[in-house]
Amino acid sequence: MKIGFIGLGNVGGKLARSLLRNNFNLTVRDLDENLNKTFFNLGAKIANSAKELTEKVDLIITCLPSPKICSEVMEAEDGVINGLSTNKIWLEMSTTDEAEVKRLGEKVSNKKAIPLDGPVSGGCHRAATGNIAIFVGGERKAFDKILPVLTVLGRKVLHTGELGSASVLKIITNYLASVHLVALGEAWTVARKSKLDLTKTFKGIAVSSGNSFVHETESQVILNGSYNINFTMDLIVKDTGLFDDLAKKLNTTLEVSPKIVEIFKDGQRRYGSRAWSSMIVKRMEDLNKIDFRTDGFPKELTDNEPEEKGYEI
Repeated sequence: MKIGFIGLGNVGGKLARSLLRNNFNLTVRDLDENLNKTFFNLGAKIANSAKELTEKVDLIITCLPSPKICSEVMEAEDGVINGLSTNKIWLEMSTTDEAEVKRLGEKVSNKKAIPLDGPVSGGCHRAATGNIAIFVGGERKAFDKILPVLTVLGRKVLHTGELGSASVLKIITNYLASVHLVALGEAWTVARKSKLDLTKTFKGIAVSSGNSFVHETESQVILNGSYNINFTMDLIVKDTGLFDDLAKKLNTTLEVSPKIVEIFKDGQRRYGSRAWSSMIVKRMEDLNKIDFRTDGFPKELTDNEPEEKGYEI
């Protein structure tokens, strides 16, 4: 199967590298020509446009920063949709809006191609090793066809149902992660002010009912002071906004979500759009005139699990 990958920044670039490591026939396209050159040197072919890439491959993967950018890449004159033909598969791996992926999916289907949404979850460090989780929504036959690709890109792969269902599940999981992160900021504040040993506190939370994936990962770079989670404030503002907007569309009354949106927008104002999202806990440090620094924690997360072939769950 010939694969095309559009969007080589951050998570997308790590996923594309997994394909090259596993000897897939890969064509790539990014607006950053330096990234294109990097991947050419790694063995990928380079397309001059999204349309050209689409015409040359069987599976087109998009992994882009926002629904707006994805729509531009898909619908431009030299975009993906104009390069589609019968039985080609489009896999949208960005975190996007359910309604938007369905809208674009209809245009893909009109070309007799097949749309799937396939967002990933688990952190950039796991994308780098091919151990990230992948949710996929859309036609089951198409899912089965590309499963050998998915099990290289990720470790645990879940078919969630119809097109758009994966995107809904992804924004739910991202919302939960954002809530946990805000709560950690308050928990670390109370721990510091109580003069607890922060290393022992980290271990205690990790073995308790208060543990979470966010604590096990992001607390490490928070305690180090680098905050480097490889995920930026603008992206988490986008994701929490997607969740809150979906709740409003569903006429759902929520209490925590609006406050989370407000908190992260404030973090974006304070520290900038390209600040690491884990810097949201710095609001608590600044407000309380403390810090959460302690020795023995890494500047950046790495996945210590060996890369293994994935499987459907």
